[in-house]
Amino acid sequence: MAIPVKLEVFEGPLDLLLHLIDKNKVDIYDIPIVEITQQYLDYIRQMETEDMNVMSEFLVMAATLVDIKCRMLLPKEVNEDGEEEDPRAELVQKLLEYKMFKFMSFELRDRLVDAEKNFYRGQQLPEEVASYRQPVNYEELIGNMNLVKLNEIFQAMLKRQEDKIDPIRSNYGNIEKDEVDMEERSLFVEAYARSHRRFSFRGLLEQQAGKMQIIVTFLVILELMKMGRITISQENIFGDIMIESNMCGDT
Repeated sequence: MAIPVKLEVFEGPLDLLLHLIDKNKVDIYDIPIVEITQQYLDYIRQMETEDMNVMSEFLVMAATLVDIKCRMLLPKEVNEDGEEEDPRAELVQKLLEYKMFKFMSFELRDRLVDAEKNFYRGQQLPEEVASYRQPVNYEELIGNMNLVKLNEIFQAMLKRQEDKIDPIRSNYGNIEKDEVDMEERSLFVEAYARSHRRFSFRGLLEQQAGKMQIIVTFLVILELMKMGRITISQENIFGDIMIESNMCGDT
């Protein structure tokens, strides 16, 4: 007896089997395989589709049902534990998993529908509150950052050296490598610090012959600071930085 249903109602073989189980009001753990197989075969005989992929899925399930039907007519197999194996067990497990995922999809769909009913109020702040910015205490932020001032002077000296370069003539002629002996510069700065004892950082940089000498001299000053051989002081934020030698002896 044919079942008056359409293929579009079902998403696949497992969906059809669940429909037949619910329709016949049978226990999913004790499927009457003969009856369900007959109804399933009646259904696929009515299928009219040109999609062989869809048709093959239903035919594979039909073959599985027929195989289970045949195995149930034979003496039951016994597993290693001495228990009888139910030929329907694997199919039941697949049906339970499919049913669980189907219910989860319904739950997600319901939540999506409910979420569309929610509306959120946009942020509304008074203009004076939205435009407020916490004031910055620059004196507290800068503190005793002598290295910042050192870097400013350093950058200013580099800029001054660059301004001395003729932008036209500098593009012609040979480019010569400006070599500076690091050790020689270190000895020079140490000797300068011993002889002057206290001097201006800016004044020291202004005496250098070129850009590379300024860079190396700046690095030597930082190294002497790190070693504690010189001390740097600044009376105010925009004042000159003074260097005082802690090295003993004169040269």
